Amino acid sequence: MRAAALPERVRIDDLDQAGRGIAHVDGKTVFVAGALPGEQVRIARTRHRRRHDEAAIVELLEASPERVSPRCAHFGVCGGCALQHLAPAAQLASRQRQVAETLARIGGVQPETWLPPLTGPVWAYRRRARLGCRWVVRKGRVLVGFRERESPLLADLTRCETLVEPVGGLLRPLAELIGGLAIRDRVAQIEVAGGDEAIALVLRVLAEPGPDDRARLREFAARWQIGFWLQPGGLETVRPLEPDPPPLRYALPGLAAGIEFQPTDFVQVNAAVNATLVERAAALLQPGPADRVLDLFCGLGNFSLPLALRAGRVTGVEGDAALVARARSNAARNGLDNVDFHLADLSAPAADSGWARQRHDLVLLDPPRAGAREVLPLAAAGRPRRIAYVSCHPGTLARDAAVLVGQYGYRLVAAGILDMFPHTAHVETIAVLDPS
Repeated sequence: MRAAALPERVRIDDLDQAGRGIAHVDGKTVFVAGALPGEQVRIARTRHRRRHDEAAIVELLEASPERVSPRCAHFGVCGGCALQHLAPAAQLASRQRQVAETLARIGGVQPETWLPPLTGPVWAYRRRARLGCRWVVRKGRVLVGFRERESPLLADLTRCETLVEPVGGLLRPLAELIGGLAIRDRVAQIEVAGGDEAIALVLRVLAEPGPDDRARLREFAARWQIGFWLQPGGLETVRPLEPDPPPLRYALPGLAAGIEFQPTDFVQVNAAVNATLVERAAALLQPGPADRVLDLFCGLGNFSLPLALRAGRVTGVEGDAALVARARSNAARNGLDNVDFHLADLSAPAADSGWARQRHDLVLLDPPRAGAREVLPLAAAGRPRRIAYVSCHPGTLARDAAVLVGQYGYRLVAAGILDMFPHTAHVETIAVLDPS
């Protein structure tokens, strides 16, 4: 039998993109879960690979001054957070280093100026989430929550410190509710959608709830002032348990009627950070009454509508027909007639479409993780005087910034991180590019 390796003493040099500590031992990289830069730790390797190993901490010998006590009792088991043990200010610094390194390594670019980080609440901030739900026979009960770290299993959670209230404190009551339903083993997930004044929970049901189950759901919803929706199939099957549910809506400065959305629509996770992000984007673009603005990947009009308060004309383009319809409705509800929305596949945009043939003075890009590579030729057409790029993935931002700089003659004048997902390894950035 092979003898177990003795714990090794290592120094942690940095964090990787998943929030793990990075050590270098005899020329090999070792990722250490739960370790922070500058720390001395004893580790035991848990997985051996050709190019790197993975390890767990056996003993913390010298702690980082930036190490803090995690607020959540489930931290380290639950995969929802990766960095609760790192002080919030240090999390911001780590994210900015990651963005700077990625821009240089992948894109060969660096911003001329770093913008101050956009921050907001670091607890009870998460208004959108997808929670697993499973009847576990060996436990004899239902589990509701995120998956365990690096595991397909659901973590056994009592509450979540990052979800908006009251949802953060309802994980165990929700599990007990569903465990008492006749369809307890037919509820696969719960999608959380929080507005400023209403919260919806979408149950992915593999069987329709009967009258008794519906009565239990209604009673729970009334007690906790939330609304249940049911999803028996695809997104087109989502419907409220009760007719005429209160609308989901969030406020933005200058929009008297706010922005309404449906429970499965994309909205930015952190409402406070989103509001400051929208204000920063407008301040960076500085549209005037004579300007035409192009908002690509516009969604519900999160940027388009506030920009229309200042610009002469705003054109929003989005690939989801339902979001386009709701963006138009949001514009009408707010009395804005200088903004129009178009449906287009931005992974293969047509250069001869009406919106693409127009000249735009300013452009805003807010693409998904895959980035905006296919639409960059249209974004740069007409040489707009400024492009603002909101990114949820540093790698694709770096790739696209390199194209705008190298092929279209722009320069990266500024970039800044957004603390949209505190305590996680997720990184969001806003970048600004001007013609050279």
